[in-house]
Amino acid sequence: MALAPLRFCFDYLSPYAYLAWTRMPALAARHGRVVEPVPVLLAAVLNATGNIGPAEVPAKRGYVFKHTFRIAHELGVPFGPPPTHPFVPLLPLRVTAAVDDLEARGRLVSALYAEVWGGGKGAESPEQVAVAIQAAGLDAPSLLAAAQRQDIKDRVRRNTDEAIAAGAFGVPTIFADGELFFGVDSLGHLERFLRGEDPLASVDLARWRDLPATASRR
Repeated sequence: MALAPLRFCFDYLSPYAYLAWTRMPALAARHGRVVEPVPVLLAAVLNATGNIGPAEVPAKRGYVFKHTFRIAHELGVPFGPPPTHPFVPLLPLRVTAAVDDLEARGRLVSALYAEVWGGGKGAESPEQVAVAIQAAGLDAPSLLAAAQRQDIKDRVRRNTDEAIAAGAFGVPTIFADGELFFGVDSLGHLERFLRGEDPLASVDLARWRDLPATASRR
């Protein structure tokens, strides 16, 4: 029986999701898995969970760039900011959702991320997105047209709603056999989980969930 794919929920807005994506195909292959890239709208995830993005916190904005640049250096992957940030990611998300084949979708994700966070020219306008589609070896006019269809728009919305229902509160979020892993720094934990070495297997999680609170922040 084939092992379930690793569902990689992401938004092109997130540099952390980009950095995690650069590791995901090789990580999955080491464990006999495939990656299912799942485009979701980060803004909707944040709204649903009462959260805000790092770029929306002035004290974090500068730090996030330095932090992600350092991670990219450590990983040995190209890194540079997009022309604007935050930007509207709906077109690249919808184009990605319009690709059914997982291998082709993965190529497109890599190409779009190269334009957004890999030193490219961004992926907000149709012209910019077309460059990435062509680099992935796919048909730009047909995918750009598909991105305008209601069923594709609904697919991104459904992806987002399903991620929220499963417990997502940001990106990148990886779902592996029902377990949630968040952030590029969780990839080592994901690998241990896939090897059957998750230390949480011996922890009473109910005790943590049921701890009473004696303080609240207004």
